[in-house]
Amino acid sequence: MILVTGGAGFIGSNFILNWLAHRDEPVLNVDKLTYAGNAATLRGVEHDSRYVFAQVDICDREAIDGLIQKHQPRAILHFAAESHVDRSIRGPGEFVQTNVVGTFTMLEAATAWYRTLSGGQREAFRFLHVSTDEVYGSLEPNDPAFNERTPYAPSSPYSASKAASDHLVRAWHHTYGLPTLTTNCSNNYGPYQFPEKLIPLTITNALGGKALPVYGDGRNVRDWLYVEDHCEAIDVVLDRGVPGETYNIGGCNELANIDVVKTICRFLDELKPTSSGVPYAQQIQFVTDRPGHDRRYAIDARRIESELGWRPAQTFETGLHKTVQWYLDNTEWVEGVTSGEYRCWIETHYV
Repeated sequence: MILVTGGAGFIGSNFILNWLAHRDEPVLNVDKLTYAGNAATLRGVEHDSRYVFAQVDICDREAIDGLIQKHQPRAILHFAAESHVDRSIRGPGEFVQTNVVGTFTMLEAATAWYRTLSGGQREAFRFLHVSTDEVYGSLEPNDPAFNERTPYAPSSPYSASKAASDHLVRAWHHTYGLPTLTTNCSNNYGPYQFPEKLIPLTITNALGGKALPVYGDGRNVRDWLYVEDHCEAIDVVLDRGVPGETYNIGGCNELANIDVVKTICRFLDELKPTSSGVPYAQQIQFVTDRPGHDRRYAIDARRIESELGWRPAQTFETGLHKTVQWYLDNTEWVEGVTSGEYRCWIETHYV
C-alpha cells in the first residue's frame, strides 16, 4: 500500500484516480478535508477495495503514527499543502502550520516507521514530497528556466512555506537517512481544480456571466502543466528516482496570464457560445495586481526526461481544451465546491 496525504485536493485526487486506473496496489488517502479538499472527487472509487480514506490532520502525529502502524505503507507521497498565493497573503498562519509543521510531522512519522523496517522493505521505502517551482522566486524575461540547482528565493508566504518544507525534506534525508524524493512542478491545471485558481475561475466566471479578473497588465508568465502529465511524472519519480534527489516537472508551455484567459474564451466561444453571441473575451477585466506578484516562472525539465524518461504528453492547447470540456460536462461538481463561504471570499478578494 501507498499512503497519500492531501488526496482529496486537486493534484492528490487526480493522482489517486490515475493510480487506481493503472495499478492494483491499494491507496490510503489521508486528508483533513479543508475547503479545497473534496471527497466527492473520489466518489467513483470510494467503494473500491483498494481505496481507504482517513479524515486526519497531517499535524496530528498520534493519528498519523496509528495509520502508518495499521496500514504499513511501502511509500508515503506527501501532496497535502495550502497552495493558494492570494490566501497566503491574507492568512499566512495556516500556510506555516500545514506546509511547515505538517511536513515536519510527516517526516518524523515516516522516519520512525522507516527505522522499524529491514531488508527489502527498508530498501524499497520512499518518502516523496510534492513541491512547487514558486520556491525559486521570479525570472526576468530572458533568464534561463529554473533547474534543480537554482537557488531558492521565495516571494510570498505560500512559496516561503513550501521552500521551508523542501529544506526540511532535504535535511531529513542527509541527517537521518530517510530515502526522500522531491518534485518541484510548474502551474497545474485540469479536472477537479478548485475554482479559485486562474483557469477554473475563468471558466466558471465566464459561464456565469461574471467578470474575468486578470491581475495587473496580464503579462505575468507561467509554465502550464496538465495535471495528468504531472501525476504520471510523480509515478515515474517514485519508481525510478534516486533517493535524496530533486526533479523539476514542467509542461514546456510558457504563456502570459492574459493569453491563457483569451484562449479559454476562444474555446468557450467554440464549445458553448453565449446566448447573445457576444464573445466571452468581452468579460475580461483587469484588477489591481497582488502584492509581490512574481513576473515569470519557467521550468527546465530536462533532467527528468534524460534520467527517468518522462516528458509531458499534452500541449497547452490539447490539455486546456480537455479541461474546458471537463468543466462544461461537470457543472454539478463545480456547484458542489463553490459554497457560500467561497463566493464571499472571491468577492472580498477581487471586488
